[in-house]
Amino acid sequence: MEKLHLPIIIELDEDGYYIVSCPVFKGCHSYGETIDEALENIKEVIEMCLEETNVKELNKFVGFRELEIAQNA
Repeated sequence: MEKLHLPIIIELDEDGYYIVSCPVFKGCHSYGETIDEALENIKEVIEMCLEETNVKELNKFVGFRELEIAQNA
């Protein structure tokens, strides 16, 4: 069995839930009350995505950058 190492983005929403996304799949998101729960949930979503997507056709994750934007107060 081939193992994949996939990037996961974790955010905290306004209600205190952890939102997780896997950017190599379009629309691959889930959530949980804890980070561990969110990661378990995204694993299930990734498995569903893998059923419909050839591994060779995955989006290529390049990296994460922070962009500074000036906000008018």
